[in-house]
Amino acid sequence: MLEADVLKYPARLLTGAQRAQYFNDGALVVEGAVGDDWLSRLREAAAELAERSRPVAVSDATFILEDGHSAESPRLKRVASPVDNHEAFLDFACGSPAVEAAADLVGPHVKYHHSKLNYKWAHGGSRFDWHQDIQAWPHTDFSPVTVGVYLEDCGPEQGPLMAVRGSHRGPLHSMYDAQGRWVLRIPEHEIDTARVTALTGGAGSLVLLNCCTIHGSAPNRSDRSRPFLLIVYSSADSYPYTANPIPSPLSGRVVRGEPARWASVDPRGCEVPPDWSAGYSGPWAHQAQSRREAGGQAGPVS
Repeated sequence: MLEADVLKYPARLLTGAQRAQYFNDGALVVEGAVGDDWLSRLREAAAELAERSRPVAVSDATFILEDGHSAESPRLKRVASPVDNHEAFLDFACGSPAVEAAADLVGPHVKYHHSKLNYKWAHGGSRFDWHQDIQAWPHTDFSPVTVGVYLEDCGPEQGPLMAVRGSHRGPLHSMYDAQGRWVLRIPEHEIDTARVTALTGGAGSLVLLNCCTIHGSAPNRSDRSRPFLLIVYSSADSYPYTANPIPSPLSGRVVRGEPARWASVDPRGCEVPPDWSAGYSGPWAHQAQSRREAGGQAGPVS
């Protein structure tokens, strides 16, 4: 569903000002949107998945390991598709404030696409370079929104998500490097640093991110991890036209409203990613190699 059509429906969870800020900036933090009952369930589930990772020695389709991970001291970058690995995440993705927030931004008929749980582990949780998301999972329109939930308080020292305000209105950058390798990375010199904002928030904050907004995050050098649940939704009439990098039996399910009979099509094109059918473990290694070759460019996500 295109933005003009979405705005014909009244907002339910967001205020009018919050909704306007999202469409203007391409990013929004909503403090205190997720209550203590949900937070308790999600925290327990995140801790349980970390425990399950102890015997994992090499990153696999579910657990992406952080440097220094061991059975004695687990350290995770990511759990892929947490909805398929714990009932609490499945319940949250299908019926929670996350779904209602998505409906205010993509229209009343909401479809699930994929999810991940990024831990940003204490004392060195990895950076994530500047990038845009939609090139990794292009759709027939640009309605997809990522709904993030901070499971713990997230301040500037923990490597919060950072976004370039208004960049969703600008061009789509290539996510390939000069050698044609998929790196999901925008070089630092292409970023308008004057428009960068840190999306910090307390536990239970929703972070809403447009699929075209440039964003990234710094390493976590604090003594507190930053578990961050990320769920991607689209309007029900928006359809992916490449394989899902994080597939799930839930992908494509309408979690609010009704299925679409017609597709929403934005006339703007979108770069196509590699074939994900063989699996996808994330771009961290590719980004690191690209930084080394570029001379280790520093900046807000360094």
